[in-house]
Order: sequence, then C-alpha cells, then structure tokens
Amino acid sequence: MADSGTGSGCCRCCCSFIITSGLTALFMWLSLRTSNPTCSVEGLYAAALNATDNSSSARSNRTVYVDLKLANSMKDKGVHYANTTLTLSYRRNSSSDLIDVGDYAVPEFHQGHKKSARRRVLVDVAGLPWAEARDAVSGGSAVGFRVRVATRVKFKIMFWYTKRQRLEVAGDVQVDATGGKVNKKGVKLKSAAEVRRRWVAVGPVAVFTLYVVLMC
Repeated sequence: MADSGTGSGCCRCCCSFIITSGLTALFMWLSLRTSNPTCSVEGLYAAALNATDNSSSARSNRTVYVDLKLANSMKDKGVHYANTTLTLSYRRNSSSDLIDVGDYAVPEFHQGHKKSARRRVLVDVAGLPWAEARDAVSGGSAVGFRVRVATRVKFKIMFWYTKRQRLEVAGDVQVDATGGKVNKKGVKLKSAAEVRRRWVAVGPVAVFTLYVVLMC
C-alpha cells in the first residue's frame, strides 16, 4: 500500500511538473512572440497622368508621390526600422511585365507601441512610358504601379532588442485619369513569407501543449 501511495505521489508530481513547464513555455512564448509591422499605401499621385491638367508643368512632371503608412500593432513591443527602400514599378498594359522606374531611401527610425508612422515621399521616375500611360488613363483605363518596401526590423522587448530580420512586402496600386489612386482605402502590402513564418512559430508551442494535455 505504501508503494502504491508513493507511486501515486510521483505521478502527481510529474504531472504537475509537466503542466507547470507547459504553461511556463506558453506564457514565455506569448510574451516574447513578435508580429511584423503592417505597411500600406494610403496615397499615390502622378501629376503627369492627370488627364484634366494639360499644363506644361504637369505634363513634364517626372515624379510620383507616395504616402506610405507603417503600423506597429503590438501593445508592449517597439520596432526599429533600418534604412528602408521603397521601389516603384510600372505594370505595362495590364500584363505581368514590371518595369522598375524609381526608388526612394527612407532613413532608419524607431516606432513605439501601438504607433503608426507616415512617410510621404516624392519618387523620381525614369523609364516609365508616360505617353502610353497617359493615353491609357485618358481612354478610361487604369494603369498599375507596384510598390515594394524592403527593410530590416528588430523588436524592443523590455530592455533589449531582438536580432534583425528582413521585412519585404509589395502591393499593386491602380491609378486612373485623376492621376491618383483609384480607391480611397489604403492598399496593404503583403508577403507570402509572413504566413509561413507564423505557422513555423506556432507549431512547436501547439505540439508541446497537446503533449501536456495527453500526458495528463
């Protein structure tokens, strides 16, 4: 009987240890996990594509205005962005062919908890077939631009920073005869790699939690 009681006590002790370890691992993961900031194009304007403005200054304007929003949704972690490159490409005749027409370098900066930042920039453009694009929008069609953002971010957790990781996202923006973005709603820039990383991060914790439940 004594041996039975000892064995039962050991089982309870082991089970308690497993549960405690599992919960500790889960809480640590919840406190240390990070999520990438979101990037969106809130505005894009090409004066040369404004069909209602026939002035020489508009026709000869070879810049594209981009209003970029970067948002940190985490309530307890800051984000530090390294130098960020915004690359602008033109999609010719609604095809899959992209022509890189310009880029802009955004200096590094820090972003606090639950904060968003706007970077409104003028991209000097070269190599874009302006006459072709203007004819398209004047005829009632929209032309497409691809906006790509590439940077490296590190996250501030309490008093230390994590290792830097690459963040690269992109999205398509349609421009009409006003020279501006077709829809008022921002265009979220996306990366398929983010989805894969999220599943890789969640997998080990989910498996360990399931193991704890089955053991008890």
